[in-house]
Amino acid sequence: MSWERLEEVGGDLLRRLGPAALRAVTEHAMAGWPREAILRDIPGTEHLLDALAGTDRSAALAYLTGLAAGYAQRASEVSIETVWSGPASHHVPVRATTAVLSDIVGEAGHELLLMTYSAKPHPPLTDALRAAIGRGVAVGVVVETLEGAGSALSGDEPYQAFTGINGIELWHWPTARRNEPGAKMHAKLAVADRRVLLITSANLTQSGVSKNIEAGLLIRGGTAPVRAAEHVDALRANGDLSRLT
Repeated sequence: MSWERLEEVGGDLLRRLGPAALRAVTEHAMAGWPREAILRDIPGTEHLLDALAGTDRSAALAYLTGLAAGYAQRASEVSIETVWSGPASHHVPVRATTAVLSDIVGEAGHELLLMTYSAKPHPPLTDALRAAIGRGVAVGVVVETLEGAGSALSGDEPYQAFTGINGIELWHWPTARRNEPGAKMHAKLAVADRRVLLITSANLTQSGVSKNIEAGLLIRGGTAPVRAAEHVDALRANGDLSRLT
């Protein structure tokens, strides 16, 4: 195993399990724990232990200790801003939803997740999504359906706002998976690279991002963006969210 492999699996473990798990693996290895004991205590660390076996062990453990400390410090640095749609205030400067959404899509480097109840074609957003896919970003959108919304939505299916974008993944919450009558897929959020999270009341429509008075929070850093993406991953894995074809 190479140092490049150690860096790769160390970073992957950080994203999946967090700095506390990496720190624990490192401490156990320093204390001479057998491989099987480490795996029992912290499942999912096989690749890291394999990578450790092929490097200078003391140097590798020192590197991983620093990696965990640096990640923990970075995760603790969180910024939160309010985001608004609708009329601006001259007394209180606020960021506009449409601008923030464009920034999030534009800065995504490898992964972008959007969730919306309603959606209508909005050229600035669709153009930004096409550009993101063009630079290799995996883009997924979770939408409500007319069936799921009942009489609350009409017209075109919300997913049709995105069907002209090649390479996008569309997801929905099947009505058969909804345990309560009238339950809706009502979340509205955007997550870029699991490090930036926008939670908003605005749907992905012209009215939602520009015209209506809508409010949201933009969160950079910390665990909230990671946890939001991981929650959606879990909903996909257990079948609560299904692909739209």
